[in-house]
Amino acid sequence: MPTNISATEEDYLKAIYKIAEEQVNDVFVNTNAIAARMNTKAASVTDMIKRLSEKELISYQKYKGVQLTTVGNTIAKNLVRKHRLWEVFLVNKLGYKWDEVHDIAEQLEHIQSVDLIDRLDNFLDNPRFDPHGDPIPDKDGHFAQIMDGVLADLLENDTCMVMGVKDHSATFLRFLEEQQLVLGAIVTIIKIHDYDQSVTVKLGESGIVFTISNQVSQHLYVKVV
Repeated sequence: MPTNISATEEDYLKAIYKIAEEQVNDVFVNTNAIAARMNTKAASVTDMIKRLSEKELISYQKYKGVQLTTVGNTIAKNLVRKHRLWEVFLVNKLGYKWDEVHDIAEQLEHIQSVDLIDRLDNFLDNPRFDPHGDPIPDKDGHFAQIMDGVLADLLENDTCMVMGVKDHSATFLRFLEEQQLVLGAIVTIIKIHDYDQSVTVKLGESGIVFTISNQVSQHLYVKVV
């Protein structure tokens, strides 16, 4: 495993990993997608691709884009693991809210001590999911079962439990908290509106009824109960 990898290089590896994960059927990631994710110019991405290729962390194919090598993939998964473990720690042990932890975890994920992260994992009782419902890979890179459905996929009269979120932005998380659509919330679909696919729902035992947009329902992972 290379040891001379900068935090910026790690950020690029994680970005490539996440883009490839979102694409589902295409393991190659194009430079425009990387530039958009990293909020930088295409020229900067090209320079970084060269550096990562020289370190054998990615492979590049003309007209297709880049793909993580086995080593690059391992590093990216480990970053995801560290990030999500730190989020659990910040929420469960330090009292941060779920919309406050992402930026802090972005800094903490670059800590290199394997022993520290293993101890953190054990201290937290080896959590399988982070505060947003995202699965945490174990030290061997194995994930718990990932949620495979969103609220927008359900039908009228279906009842579900909120299991996670696709959008981790602080504004979205605060909106969900205001609506009490937090992890574990029980939601029943009352009506799906033909005009814009917005959804009227009833919330758990409180029986509160309100309408959410299709955009919101597309970003809520749920499990039918």
